Amino acid sequence: MPLHPQAEKLLSLLQGALPRDPATLSPAALRTGYRALVAARRGPGVAQVEDRRIPGPAGEIPVRLYRPRASGELPLLVFLHGGGFVVCDLDTHDPLCRLLANAADCAVLSVDYRLAPEAKFPAAPEDCYAATCWAAENARLLGADPARIAVGGDSAGGNLAAVVAQLVRVRSGPPLAHQLLIYPVTHHAFDTPSYRENAEGYFLTREMMQWFWNHYLEGPEQGRDPLASPLVAEDLSGVAPATVITAEFDPLRDEGEAYAERLRAARIPVELQRYDGMFHGFFAMTEMLDTAKEALDLTAARLRAAFAA
Repeated sequence: MPLHPQAEKLLSLLQGALPRDPATLSPAALRTGYRALVAARRGPGVAQVEDRRIPGPAGEIPVRLYRPRASGELPLLVFLHGGGFVVCDLDTHDPLCRLLANAADCAVLSVDYRLAPEAKFPAAPEDCYAATCWAAENARLLGADPARIAVGGDSAGGNLAAVVAQLVRVRSGPPLAHQLLIYPVTHHAFDTPSYRENAEGYFLTREMMQWFWNHYLEGPEQGRDPLASPLVAEDLSGVAPATVITAEFDPLRDEGEAYAERLRAARIPVELQRYDGMFHGFFAMTEMLDTAKEALDLTAARLRAAFAA
């Protein structure tokens, strides 16, 4: 199907606000531009927001805790933001974390992991794994239930959530109730049909993804490491059940769906939902896209069901 009319209108606004060739910018300049792009967005109110710093493998990691209710023990979603491993932070994803906390009735711990190129692979997955372990060990301190913890993220954050779900099995880390993968990056490759069909014109481009990967990895050979490309992991048995969200007009569509199929082949319960007419980044734009509201409702329902189980 063609772009949804709401998505088409929003896409024209977004593309008018970005440089014609973002890949020519420095990481610092792109970070500044992206923060300016999302600065006007405001998420809904939540009962409690608290910034903390927790121990990590290379120093303290900033985190932000959201609670939809001020009292009572809640399940916990450890949220890992997107941004190609290079841009975004706690503030850029603040509205989305608020939406998820309210919709899923869970606490959300947003993790400000180290970014590339200042901290190359595997800094990000190691920070995210450390933060997930800390969250499980200190759940009571956060007013959360250590037996009901999920991990999730969008785009590069979806990559990191999938990697963390693999690492907790390999390293005997804390058990996870669920993994929420929103149009995840799963493979260091640019050769799928969705990469060819959506190479440019839909916000995230093939050239931008190559730029992100080049800043993230020390060299292309690292792209064959499952900590960078979770799709290439030999064994996915025993990882947490998953919800995988993809968008029709997204270069990452096929690798996200391929990862869902790998999970199914490993007998992992997984729900895959492709949103036709949507482009990469749609999920957080609930104030402008009816389909984003539908996707939020679906993921919230899946999280609530996973926490109840």
